[in-house]
Amino acid sequence: MRSRVPSAAYSLPTGRRWWLAAALGLALTACGGAKPAVEAARPVLVARPSGAVTAVSAYAGEVRAREESPLSFRVAGKLVERKVDVGAHVAAGQVLAVLDPGDLDAQTRAAQAQLAAAEAEYARARADQVRYDQLAKDQLISRSAKDAQDAQAKAAQGQLNSARANWEVARNQSAYTQLRAPAAGVIASRSAEAGQVVAAGQQVFALAADGAREIAFAVPEGAIAAFKPGQQVQVELWSMPGKRWPGRVREVAPAADPASRTYAARVTVDAPAGTLELGQSARIYQADPAGSGLSVPLAAVQQTASGTAVFVADPRAGTVKLKPIVAGPYGAERVPVRSGLGADEWVVVAGGHLLRDGQKVLPVDRENHPVER
Repeated sequence: MRSRVPSAAYSLPTGRRWWLAAALGLALTACGGAKPAVEAARPVLVARPSGAVTAVSAYAGEVRAREESPLSFRVAGKLVERKVDVGAHVAAGQVLAVLDPGDLDAQTRAAQAQLAAAEAEYARARADQVRYDQLAKDQLISRSAKDAQDAQAKAAQGQLNSARANWEVARNQSAYTQLRAPAAGVIASRSAEAGQVVAAGQQVFALAADGAREIAFAVPEGAIAAFKPGQQVQVELWSMPGKRWPGRVREVAPAADPASRTYAARVTVDAPAGTLELGQSARIYQADPAGSGLSVPLAAVQQTASGTAVFVADPRAGTVKLKPIVAGPYGAERVPVRSGLGADEWVVVAGGHLLRDGQKVLPVDRENHPVER
């Protein structure tokens, strides 16, 4: 539908109509060039960084025995009897499992028979050697005949030594059909059952020897430089929250695990006897001396494309600036600041994600009072 122009406009002379159109254009131009409204300063809550805090890193661990031995048979065979279960306490030399000894006993008897034959052969050769010596003295036999008999006696001696060694090996292997505990301890795990055929060296039990208990834990690649043997740490059991004992790093693996890319470490604990039980979960706390200094609340920390930063307010200019920092290990409520922040600066501690660098702000403290530089 076409807009209708008042008839009075058409009744004006041509020059008057041109002047009216120009005036309307100037008015519209003046309206389009109006300045935008000035942005109001946004109130922000600020606070000074706290000082004298110590960052602490925590690692999960497990109570283990200092001496842990995988137990296996030294010979292959069929497992016919398992005498202990997981968790059983065993004494040194106690029989833990037995293999079928039939074949090895037969080999032992065969070796013993060969030894008896070798002993008889050596006795005959030695007796002949004595007779030949006497005949040689009487010059009744040649020198070559005596030498041949001496060589035969020496060969019989060698066969006897070989038969005796074979018999000792067979006897030892027959004894290896019994798996015995090398030391007193607790059966930590079982990997074979009666009726199973096991190979020589295949693990059957794992024995946690009696004695000292340690905490085994994994150190990430990024923190391996902070762990050295002899370093002091604190240990806390999950079952006893709030109770900590002093500990010392005993060893750190020189190479990372190829699967987890972490380094295995062990910590000895100065705790009363009987406090640490095998398999208990524990935490290892390590103080971070490089993190001692200033700290800010977690809400103040902003993650940017270039790293970690905080908004710092300038009360005089009434603006905020995004300032990069180097943060330490995050705590439950605060984050230590290693560098990049001064103790006299005002840090925005709430609502930083709604701000932008250089924005106008009105810094206020927790009492809602404007702050001054």
